[in-house]
Amino acid sequence: MEKPDRENGTLLLTLIVGFSINGSFAALFSSVVPFSVFPIIALLLAVYCLHQRYLNRAMLDGTPKLAAACFLLGLLLYSVIMRVEHPQIGSNFLPSILCVALVFWIGFKLKARKALNENAQE
Repeated sequence: MEKPDRENGTLLLTLIVGFSINGSFAALFSSVVPFSVFPIIALLLAVYCLHQRYLNRAMLDGTPKLAAACFLLGLLLYSVIMRVEHPQIGSNFLPSILCVALVFWIGFKLKARKALNENAQE
């Protein structure tokens, strides 16, 4: 019963890592975003927690694909948010479409995994 919660924590951490990498890059190299140390701190803490989770717990089948998708979702969502706040950066269409597609794909995979786990328990 605790396995889906563990997996959801891993997926949430990879989403935070995606946000933090893009935020750190923007804070360090973009003139639009003011410098802040907090994305770097969040990145370090999230990567450390993911590393500890990887060392102490086995990953379920399919989790690496979902984690990669959540990481990409975090990268793209930060880009979408930045382009909404600062439209002079460029178009927001492609990252928004990719975010929606990733959200639906992740939701479909999680729902399929939940149904598979319920069938296996019966």
